[in-house]
Amino acid sequence: MINIPKGTKDVLPSEAYKWHFVEDTARRIAALYNLKEIRTPVFEHTELFQRGVGDTTDIVNKEMYTFLDKGERSITLKPEGTAGVVRSFIESGGAGGVLPAKMYYITPVFRYERPQAGRLREHHQFGVEIFGGKGPETDAEIILLARDYIAALGVEGVELNLNSIGCKHCRPKFNEALKEYLRPHLPEMCPTCNARFEKNPLRILDCKEEACSKINEGAPKTVDFLCDECREHFERLKEILDACGVQYKLNPKLVRGLDYYSKTVFEFVSTQIGSQGTVLGGGRYDTLVENLGGPQVPAAGFGSGIERMLLVLENTGKTVPAEPPLGVYVAGLDDAGRRAAFALCDALRKAGIPADFDHAGRSVKAQFKYAGKVGARWVAVIGSNELLSGEYTLKNMEDSTSVSVKAEDVVPFLVQKLQ
Repeated sequence: MINIPKGTKDVLPSEAYKWHFVEDTARRIAALYNLKEIRTPVFEHTELFQRGVGDTTDIVNKEMYTFLDKGERSITLKPEGTAGVVRSFIESGGAGGVLPAKMYYITPVFRYERPQAGRLREHHQFGVEIFGGKGPETDAEIILLARDYIAALGVEGVELNLNSIGCKHCRPKFNEALKEYLRPHLPEMCPTCNARFEKNPLRILDCKEEACSKINEGAPKTVDFLCDECREHFERLKEILDACGVQYKLNPKLVRGLDYYSKTVFEFVSTQIGSQGTVLGGGRYDTLVENLGGPQVPAAGFGSGIERMLLVLENTGKTVPAEPPLGVYVAGLDDAGRRAAFALCDALRKAGIPADFDHAGRSVKAQFKYAGKVGARWVAVIGSNELLSGEYTLKNMEDSTSVSVKAEDVVPFLVQKLQ
């Protein structure tokens, strides 16, 4: 037997409605904020992620699914959504179009890591990207969008963490102060943090190793080194969030795990899914478009794991609305009835009514039993006698009442009852 690969999961028909709920909610909330959908390839050239995500990140160093294709080109399954969207924005000439450009995506992403609750090697993300918005209003908008998305799902017990990590002008001063603090502790820190020390010390603050996290507790705070522009941006963002009634926690150790962030970073964190509690995270990345070969265009966005949202819903006992049941099951009593059942199903479907019929040659009793299992609201019964009389028997499965309806009136009758 061939088994499913480790770190992946089938979404069975019995569970798919939960995914529909999350995805439909994401699309609905995105539409309220005037975002349009973008779809990018599942794989990209490896260099895109090396340059965009950053070669000091765990994603690039440890987690990417990278291979050579038949043309000896290095290809990577996308480990996150933003880099591909930025590549598309540049390649399609988005900077020369209407700005801000506001878009969202729902996409699979791939990371080779130890599978755990809410984190699989293939998982799925709802992501938002806004290009061309320079001010803190853009940051506030994506945070509000994230808040509304989480609320619309019914997710509770989620806290917004907020920080500013500065820009290319003030970050060097912070990096020097951080290195000065960390240098005496390097022998106690993990090899990854030691490797990051010279190249990207900010990334050390993202380390999850217990010894490193403890040392980082006394590290300098990024907000203490912000330049005037970054400080004004951050203060104005907080003012907007306060005015909108958004509660948040200032977290000076929040830096996010990707190199492209600047200024604002944020995470919505849940206590319901263990140590890996982030259900949505993002921020501003004003230099990413330029770093990937495009013009200087400010941008901001977030990504949210769908599996993690589903896990939070499950752990908090939230009930996901079930999909509507089958409208009509058409039971054929004999060969003539089965042929008529096929035609009636076709007519019902054309009228917008979900309908089904027997595919297995079951007895009438078994067909009624099957109709009950699939939740059919009505059962239409057709046999030779019904065809001769020109009247079909329709049974309401909710109250077990039956009615005879002329064959030509069956479709409009059921449409009236079910719509």
